[in-house]
Amino acid sequence: MSRDVKRSARVSGRLREELSVLLRRLGDPRVSGARITRVELTEDLSFARIFIRHELGAEGESAQQRLGAGLESASRKLRGELTRALGLRAAPQLRFVYDSGIDAQNRVEELLKEIADEG
Repeated sequence: MSRDVKRSARVSGRLREELSVLLRRLGDPRVSGARITRVELTEDLSFARIFIRHELGAEGESAQQRLGAGLESASRKLRGELTRALGLRAAPQLRFVYDSGIDAQNRVEELLKEIADEG
């Protein structure tokens, strides 16, 4: 069982690296500036949740939706490229999720600073 976990972690790292390269080559303006923050891969390697964000941070909900739409439309092509690049029989299904964790962290820091300034 631990061997499977190690394999999924290893493939997850490679998947992140390869996707980063593929996204830069994609040429779709909707995904320009996309950055992969992390990849969660199931143990059987059949499903990958890819957390993405803009390099410059949140640019509004419409920009996030455009980014998601661009990635979803390219997912079939990306899966084909990943299958070859990673040497897998089949690439996992890709689900792109906008990573808003950093935005939330920044907001908490802003609130804490406001509280400190008031006190």
